[in-house]
Amino acid sequence: MQASHGYSERRACALTRQHRSTQRKPLIKDPRLALRQRMHEIVRTRVRYGYRRVHILLKREGWSAGRNLVYRLYCEEGLALRSKQPRRRKMVVQRQARCQPKQPNEAWSLDFVHDALSTGQTFRALTVMDVFTREGLAIEVGQRLRGEHVVEVLNRLVRQRGAPQYLFADNGAEFTGHLVDLWAYHHGTRMDFSRPGKPTDNAHIETFNGSLRDECLNLHWFETIAEAKRIIEAWRRDYNESRPHMTLGNRTPQEYALQISASLLAQGSGAGES
Repeated sequence: MQASHGYSERRACALTRQHRSTQRKPLIKDPRLALRQRMHEIVRTRVRYGYRRVHILLKREGWSAGRNLVYRLYCEEGLALRSKQPRRRKMVVQRQARCQPKQPNEAWSLDFVHDALSTGQTFRALTVMDVFTREGLAIEVGQRLRGEHVVEVLNRLVRQRGAPQYLFADNGAEFTGHLVDLWAYHHGTRMDFSRPGKPTDNAHIETFNGSLRDECLNLHWFETIAEAKRIIEAWRRDYNESRPHMTLGNRTPQEYALQISASLLAQGSGAGES
């Protein structure tokens, strides 16, 4: 009718009783298949990542996707983490405030993680982290780890970084024994033990161990102790170099540690000049 009689689109649609939207080209949304696929790859290997951390990694890789778009695709693909169940309210018991480190290498936190090889043989992993920078300083893997092994790991870290002022640990026999106590006395380090049955007193290392289990231990079948050491050490390096932390301003532990070290060095040089 438009071509033959020269009617406008509005009049032609009114005469034929058609809605004007039928004359429009249907909107085809960009499925963003490549972006969706990359999000699946990230979440498959980093099972504890929510959409915020996924967005940070995509941004680092050069993807031009806003956080709202990433959130929408994250929900559409069913990648959302399970919501935590509400906890029962309990009476809060106040305890003496723990040291709040103000700089790197001021406080370290230690704990043990247990796992098993594909043969059923069990092994342990001693985890050590810097409370201020969230760096995973060491993960020592062995079938039987005792107090002397804890001291060996601490001595190795002291040679690299110097001794901390505080050590946070639970009341395990490996940490409360004479060897670790003598090591702490020799280096002028104060031992701060968690209350029995209160893992939240050492929350930083508990969170670190949870990431280790979900992102590494639960995803691999280790055939030998040597293989476990290799894979776990690779995860520790990736944790320090690639994993963004919201408490660190979405920076990795390594980036944050380097920035803090540069800031402290600049302050020291400025004080020397003045």
